[in-house]
Amino acid sequence: MARNHWFRAFLYNFYYNYMKHIAIRHIGRTAAFLLLLPLLCRITATAQGNLLITPRRIVFENDKKTQELNLANTGTDTARYVISMVEMRMKEDGSFEQISRPDSAGKYASDYVRFFPHSVTLAPNEAQVVKMQVLRTAAMKEGEYRSHIYFRAVPQANPLGEEPVADAGSGIAVQLTPVFGISLPVIIRKGPSATEVKLADVQYHTPAEGSNSNVSMVLRRSGNMSVYGDVLVDFTPAAGKAVRVAEVRGVAVYTSTDSRKLVVNLDQRKVNGYGKGTFHISYVSASLPAENNVLARTELLMP
Repeated sequence: MARNHWFRAFLYNFYYNYMKHIAIRHIGRTAAFLLLLPLLCRITATAQGNLLITPRRIVFENDKKTQELNLANTGTDTARYVISMVEMRMKEDGSFEQISRPDSAGKYASDYVRFFPHSVTLAPNEAQVVKMQVLRTAAMKEGEYRSHIYFRAVPQANPLGEEPVADAGSGIAVQLTPVFGISLPVIIRKGPSATEVKLADVQYHTPAEGSNSNVSMVLRRSGNMSVYGDVLVDFTPAAGKAVRVAEVRGVAVYTSTDSRKLVVNLDQRKVNGYGKGTFHISYVSASLPAENNVLARTELLMP
């Protein structure tokens, strides 16, 4: 009973701090990265349990040396995860691909990051902390170093007496076991940022039958570091007040690409058709003060 009370208190603080710092509505919809499937910060797998992780990205800057990742198993089964560092490249569409042979000219955080433990086994309603430390050296050049910490779920063995079923045609027993993983960016920054970002190629798209209208755009990044923020879309009708019609949280453009394409679905309920008026699109940082958090903005006039 005492353990359950402790865990409920932990989850309360876990959710509160997550939403306070990340500013999202549902922790189960966080946008981290899932290898083999779309990347998420919460995964659900049969007999693997549910793994919650916060924060959803680790950034070492301003001489910060240590950070912690908080893990919690909210499922009903014990789950084991092996933890490692991997290198990933962001593509222009925002998806990731793992780099099997890292570019010698690239800057990778894995060369300077240590973490413990390297594997965790979490019973239902159990939590644990992974400690991370950065070891900066005099040889580090200015700029941004990025790798990803990867939590790979270890499938449970078959219960005793349960065997794969042989295919009737071939007589060969085949059992496919999906392996899930969560990948979170780990970033080290050294020196001042000379990064800028612009919103370009903004277009409105009329909805197809049964779907929402949307606005497409390209985030163009220049400079020595990545950018990370939220895309906010407001619409002002020709005769009316501005209305928030879309929000996309946690949009990053990493140093492996100079641009990122983005399509934002618009809320059809708040506006009676997107006719004559103006779209106001902003890319804002959640980590900067409100009076200075706009990274880029643009407008799209609807005739």
